[in-house]
Amino acid sequence: MMVKEKIFTVGITGASGAIYGIRLVQELLKADYKVHLIVTEAGWQVFKEELLFETSNRNNLIDELFPHSVGKLHYHTLRDFTAPIASGSYRNEGMVIIPCSMGTLSGIANGASGNLLERTADVMLKEGRKLLLVPRETPFNQIHLENMLKVSKVGGKIIPAMPGFYQLPKTMDDLINFVVGKVLDNIGVDHQLFTRWGD
Repeated sequence: MMVKEKIFTVGITGASGAIYGIRLVQELLKADYKVHLIVTEAGWQVFKEELLFETSNRNNLIDELFPHSVGKLHYHTLRDFTAPIASGSYRNEGMVIIPCSMGTLSGIANGASGNLLERTADVMLKEGRKLLLVPRETPFNQIHLENMLKVSKVGGKIIPAMPGFYQLPKTMDDLINFVVGKVLDNIGVDHQLFTRWGD
């Protein structure tokens, strides 16, 4: 009997908090998932401005961030509509967009499919697979909230980047790990990123 390969797609957009997406990919690879990664142009800008990464050679940076991932990590550009994740016939567990900008949220909520990221999210919704969006914006206006509600009504899940403080975080990593851990909980992936209440 063939064992189904474990696969997830991760999108990183231009919202603040790209480190959340990086940490999620690292954890999925650690859990032996195959990961399809999409980073928007604005996402690459956040890598440079917020994380101070050298982004002139994107493939080198991906290799540095995710070492020992040959065969497990597949990076796609926004225009790569031939990527397997653009088709509903390609079976994977689902997709997480972390962080999710309000522009990307709008495109998904309105079925735009204007790039590979939006198209893959649309595939998740039409096939009834997991789609998690992690918005990182404040405050939300009515358009943002209505778009989140639209996605939620058709099967997506909204997990705002809101770390909890009951775990008594001591470092930035503790806050990052809490948000990423909540995402992993919601896609059914085991992790040790934070101490659970009552443990």
